[in-house]
Amino acid sequence: MNLDQARGGVWAIVPAAGRGARFGGDVPKQYVDAGGAPVIAHTLAALLGHRGIAGAVVVLSADDARWPGWTEFAGKPLLACSGGAQRADSVLAGLAALPDSVRPDDFVLVHDAARPNLREHDLAALLERGRDDPVGAILAAPVRDTLKRAGDDGGIDGTEPRERLWRALTPQLFRRMQLARALEQAREAGIAITDEAMAMERQGMRPLLVEGSDDNLKITTPADLDYFAFILSRRMAGT
Repeated sequence: MNLDQARGGVWAIVPAAGRGARFGGDVPKQYVDAGGAPVIAHTLAALLGHRGIAGAVVVLSADDARWPGWTEFAGKPLLACSGGAQRADSVLAGLAALPDSVRPDDFVLVHDAARPNLREHDLAALLERGRDDPVGAILAAPVRDTLKRAGDDGGIDGTEPRERLWRALTPQLFRRMQLARALEQAREAGIAITDEAMAMERQGMRPLLVEGSDDNLKITTPADLDYFAFILSRRMAGT
C-alpha cells in the first residue's frame, strides 16, 4: 500500500527515541526479543494489523543503529524520523513527518513503542468513540488498588480515594494541529509532558477516557518483559 492508498485511515506516531534507563542493559527496551521478535515489531503488528490504521511514523533517536529500516509493515507504509530529548520533541517530529495527505483536522494516534500488547477491540473502541468526540480520547484503565500516600520517612500518611482515578494508557487520539499546538506550548512553558493528554489538558480541553485492558502494559522493567513473554506463550498455545 502506498501513501495515496492509505488516506482512508488514521495514521499513528510511535515514539521510540527513549533509552529506557529503568529497563537497564545495552539494548533499548523496544528492541529486546520477545517470542522471537523485537518488542517494537509486536507493537507495530498490533497497530498496523487493524484495518482502521493507514500507516505509521516511528520516531527514532538520532544515533539509533538497531532500526531495521522497515518502510512497510503489515502491508502498510511505515516512515521513520529522528526525535528529540523529550517526549514532546519526538511526538512533534512525528507529527511533522506525517504525509501531506494527513490534514490539520485529521485525527492521529500516538502509541508507545514499548507497549506491545494492544488489543484489537480496545483500538477499535478508541477509534470509534474518540473520533466522535470534539477533542479526542485516550485508552485508560480504572485504578483498582487501594492507594497510599507516603511520608518522607516511608511510612503511610494516609489512604487516597481511588474513585474517578484512571491509569493513562496509549494509544491516544487527537487532531493533528490541536496536538501540535498543545505540545509546542507545553515545551515553550518548560513543562515536561508525560503523555499527550496532559498537553491537551493544559489547553483547557477534556479528552474522553475509553476503558482499555489492564494488560496493555508498557515494558519498563525486565519483569514487564517476562509478563509479556508469558502472554505471548499463552496466545501461541491457544489458551
